[in-house]
Amino acid sequence: MNVLSLFTGAGGLDLGLEAAGFHVAGCVERDRDCRRTIADNTSWRVASEGDAEKLDVKRLLEEFELKPGEVTLVAGGPPCQPFSKSGQWSNGTPARMSDPRARTLHAYFDVLDAALPRVMVLENVKGLVAKPRAGSTEEQAVELLARVLEDVNGRHGTSYRPSIIHVDAADLGVPQRRERVFVLAERSGLEFAAPQATHGRSAPDGAPRFTTAWDALADLDSDDWDPALAAGGQWAGLLPSIPEGRNYLHHTRKGDGEPLFGWRRKYWSFLLKLAKDRPSWTIQAQPGSATGPFHWRNRRLSAREMARLQTFPDTHRFSGGYTSVRRQIGNAVPVALGEVLGLAIRTQLLGHMDLGVPSSLPRQRHDCPPAEVPAPVPTRYLALRGDHDDHPGPGQGPRGVQIKAGTRQ
Repeated sequence: MNVLSLFTGAGGLDLGLEAAGFHVAGCVERDRDCRRTIADNTSWRVASEGDAEKLDVKRLLEEFELKPGEVTLVAGGPPCQPFSKSGQWSNGTPARMSDPRARTLHAYFDVLDAALPRVMVLENVKGLVAKPRAGSTEEQAVELLARVLEDVNGRHGTSYRPSIIHVDAADLGVPQRRERVFVLAERSGLEFAAPQATHGRSAPDGAPRFTTAWDALADLDSDDWDPALAAGGQWAGLLPSIPEGRNYLHHTRKGDGEPLFGWRRKYWSFLLKLAKDRPSWTIQAQPGSATGPFHWRNRRLSAREMARLQTFPDTHRFSGGYTSVRRQIGNAVPVALGEVLGLAIRTQLLGHMDLGVPSSLPRQRHDCPPAEVPAPVPTRYLALRGDHDDHPGPGQGPRGVQIKAGTRQ
């Protein structure tokens, strides 16, 4: 059960597939630190050409000693910026397929066409399958995918049919709310159903609760932490006044704190804090100084804490500085989610028997302490108190209006 991995990154999806019994035959990754992370932690073969957009696919298969039709699984998550929710909120709509960065999707399809795997797995954010805006004539990613698969089927006599599944990692036992879309297609036309929730509110009665940040991080919690993790920037002093599990909206007229900001005038992860008794918020790959999630001790998360929330094993070491490591971890698929998906692929599409429960999920604890008590708002921020306007809606903020007017690119 070999895997050809594209856009491998730090290897979260592929580590999960390995835990499910697959073998990573080769991977394609261009980022230098990611390539070092792969080399330091695995025996995977890394393609000499790391840029998926520049691949000679025939040469790639030869390099990994693979032939068309012999690959069990092609897996990868092309960069998601063209389909992100943040782009929709600030600009009105993400650029999607007209964004030059969407060329990575075409690179994925080129490998699919050449390798003809038993199964394809494409991972991305929810925006990948979002409905087109009213009046749009632009081809959307899912439309392109369907057309590509039809072309492949016509040329090779295959029967790939896309199955689109939406998952929240927390529903499957991962200690993090992380919503993603997976598109799967099996060569003979078998359909794939999303794994059923096993944890939390969406799971059957009697199922385990959500796995929490405390479950994942408790043994790392201490009053004594690295000073390099101190929050920085002009808003660092406000962070202790935010309750666990909340963000800056606490300090709006609809919140319980001081009216310091307009409702939804900031991005969601602004001053966003973990709650011990809930799953983590989504780990961000490219945060600013005020971008969470922050630890309940009012500091940045350490690399090991972020890796825990993404269910990487403690033995996994990441190459590069803090910014690079956070990007690698934030861009990854949680390892346990990859394992859940791999086990489901084996049972649904490869005809294997029930293979049991995932091995990479953290154990749940029963010693969660109460939430930290928020601190008063420091005096220097109280000058912001006032009757602030709410955000007018997606694409209607200052940046979106400038873009529509042609005064900002």
